[in-house]
Amino acid sequence: MSTDVTAKTPAPAPPGKGGSATGDGLLQLVLDGMRRNMRQYGMLFALGLIVVLFAVWTDGDLLLPRNVSNLVLQNSYILILAIGMMLVIIAGHIDLSVGSLTAFIGSMAAVFMVRNDLPWPVAVILCLAMGAIAGAVQGFFIAYGGIPSFIVTLAGMLIFRGLTEIFLEGQTLGPFPEGLQKVSNGFMPEIGPNTNYHNLTLLLGFALIAFVIFQEYRDRRRQQEFALEVAPRNLFLLKLVALGAAILTLTMLLASYKGAPYVLLVLGVLLVGFGYLMRNAIIGRHIYAIGGNLPAAKLSGVKDKKVTFLVFLNMGMLAALAGLVFAARFNAASPKAGLNFELEAIAAAFIGGASMSGGVGTVLGAIIGGLVLGVLNNGMNLVGIGTDWQQVIKGLVLLAAVGFDVWNKRKVGS
Repeated sequence: MSTDVTAKTPAPAPPGKGGSATGDGLLQLVLDGMRRNMRQYGMLFALGLIVVLFAVWTDGDLLLPRNVSNLVLQNSYILILAIGMMLVIIAGHIDLSVGSLTAFIGSMAAVFMVRNDLPWPVAVILCLAMGAIAGAVQGFFIAYGGIPSFIVTLAGMLIFRGLTEIFLEGQTLGPFPEGLQKVSNGFMPEIGPNTNYHNLTLLLGFALIAFVIFQEYRDRRRQQEFALEVAPRNLFLLKLVALGAAILTLTMLLASYKGAPYVLLVLGVLLVGFGYLMRNAIIGRHIYAIGGNLPAAKLSGVKDKKVTFLVFLNMGMLAALAGLVFAARFNAASPKAGLNFELEAIAAAFIGGASMSGGVGTVLGAIIGGLVLGVLNNGMNLVGIGTDWQQVIKGLVLLAAVGFDVWNKRKVGS
């Protein structure tokens, strides 16, 4: 079925069928596509706007290769937490314990490696297992005990913070082994001839662009096969160009400094892995189902208790990973580590498109939301805005993001 774009232009072919338009018709086609995908593109556009704003405000300092690299390193643990928090919120729950659990795992890592000289790979495995167990215990009380996640994780926040103080005896403990420090602060090795760029980073960047284009085309083709609505071809191509340009820009900036940090590879694996899980795996569809409509999900045979249990187990493991990355970055475990991390992760998820009612959100959205906060923090520090006003501004950004989500829902429903 065709849809008229203007009174004086021929109707384009149905979305996804290869139609084209020129002039006002193309502009209207793009605008219509953006309206239908407002949730998907809104925060991506906002991130680009914030980057441009602070790049101009700081006379380009924001986009210096060294600063971009530091931006990745400084926000890596929040981005890790945001991925797990997005899954929790999609499932219709909340987790207030992740900041304290991050600190607790960091303290246990210090106890294992600094006090007891345990080899760091063994200690890392033990810490990840402890995080998974902590998340599983909370998930058990929520899923099978019927206690609201707010109460369970609030209790967990207090418990893990107290255990951190107990194990560290109120003191900072470090330093960590060099191998663990490299995971959080290190960069990929240089290979090949001298090109004034980090060759391995360039190679990975080009490979990532090819992968993203292939994935987008495959997803679009699959949606067309099932007669699902897809973005107009011109908007789709514009999206591919924008994604490729963004990846290429980041690649060139990192390659002109020390290359890609190891922690960026960890984030890349998490993004691809959890993105695939939420888009294509049965467990991902079940997470969306229980968050979107729990009674209907139960009637469809979804094992909601098992899914909820696994979501919190996963959150505990990611909190442990974030705790290891944070402790290794600062080369010490501190009783005050992880303060407000849970709020940053929750804010990143909501800014990235999550809904308070559950059932809505993407892993990429969590990363975008985390980057919005990270760029805001970094940019405001560069221009000398005080921490008091930084909190105010971030609060307003969070309120605007959620308000936009509510407004968009009302507009779609009307």
